[in-house]
Amino acid sequence: MESTNGTPTGGFHSFASWASHIVGSKWAFTFATLLIVVWGISGPFFHYSDTWQLVVNTATTVVTFLIVFLIQNSQNRDARAIHLKLDEIIHALGKARNEMINIESLSDADLDALTQNFDRIRAECELRKSQMKS
Repeated sequence: MESTNGTPTGGFHSFASWASHIVGSKWAFTFATLLIVVWGISGPFFHYSDTWQLVVNTATTVVTFLIVFLIQNSQNRDARAIHLKLDEIIHALGKARNEMINIESLSDADLDALTQNFDRIRAECELRKSQMKS
């Protein structure tokens, strides 16, 4: 299946989006809380056995392991979308440098150099402000 802009949809992306929406809802939190309460209340019935503890430990470990991948997928997509939006803004602004588009793919050394450049610009601006106040 393809979206309106020709990119593929479906598969893991659709599942991850759906699952992230469900897991992030107040209903999922309420359900999880109820499960823990029921598990806690069932403790005396199972004599607080090792198996009783193992059930919740295993379940929460497996769910946490899987949720990490859903969260990472959502964060990756959100970051990509934000970068594309920022790239569009940079491209649209007349004084903006188009070289800044897609800078997240630069090396750490290149990013450090850009950071130093903006630190210098900020320092110059602060110096001008302090000189204007004097």
